[in-house]
Amino acid sequence: MAPITEVEGRRLALSNLDKVLYPATGFTKGEVLHYYATVADVLLPHLRDRPMSFLRYPDGADGERFFVKNVPPGTPEWVTTAEVPRSAGPARMVLVQDLPSLMWAANLVTEFHTPQWLIGAPGTADRIVFDLDPGPPATVVDCCRVALWLRERLAADGIEAYAKTSGSKGLHLLAAVRGASGERTSRYAKGLAVEAEKAMPRLVLHRMTRSLRPGKVFVDWSQNAARKTTAAPYTLRARPEPTVSAPVTWEEVAGCRAPELLQFRAPDIAPRVRDLGDLLAALLDAEGARELPS
Repeated sequence: MAPITEVEGRRLALSNLDKVLYPATGFTKGEVLHYYATVADVLLPHLRDRPMSFLRYPDGADGERFFVKNVPPGTPEWVTTAEVPRSAGPARMVLVQDLPSLMWAANLVTEFHTPQWLIGAPGTADRIVFDLDPGPPATVVDCCRVALWLRERLAADGIEAYAKTSGSKGLHLLAAVRGASGERTSRYAKGLAVEAEKAMPRLVLHRMTRSLRPGKVFVDWSQNAARKTTAAPYTLRARPEPTVSAPVTWEEVAGCRAPELLQFRAPDIAPRVRDLGDLLAALLDAEGARELPS
């Protein structure tokens, strides 16, 4: 029988705590749960009020992965859910609003993926995101060059960008916006991706065409569509090691000369939060959100 743990008055059955989920390092499910409990104060604000897409990997990083968007069977009644509009008809999805809900979800063994809008305004973007994905032999070092260009270009429109690692091999840029549909945000993001390709044609690609990807950084603007989701800040990723989608400073981006300098694993995050705080906290301040240029 799974041990019962009480979290802020909610009783949780946390199972298979000794199960190794990351064979390359021996990182266990118990350590995954400990990680999420440790970073909950900075993670939860980035999840709150956003319908959750779970990318589950219950048999570990080497096992099967699958998305769960609807409320999973067996979800406790105290976990907040909400009806979300979809093209195929409304669906009910989970909102991870508090520590008990976070620990329940983490026990499913999942990456946390969120849309760029809040449940109170479905489809109205409050964030814009650029997913910079390097095609080998390009690396995150090349992504950093593109990120710096995009940061400057966004600043020209009065938009302040922030960066985080993808937790895989690339980089994410995010900024707080307001008053725009997912379609309009996607259109603006695509325009900047096209500009970046024109400015750095040997490095940047705005199309997903696989044959064009080697040696270039694909600027994925499409994740701004209302139906799309992106790995949330501080989520663990289902990679060979327990890597994290970790916020980074612009000094770290500008100074990156080797991929390992922007690779962060679960044990690295608590010390970074202690020393740097939440580097993406400004995204949570509605006063700092900017309207997209017309």
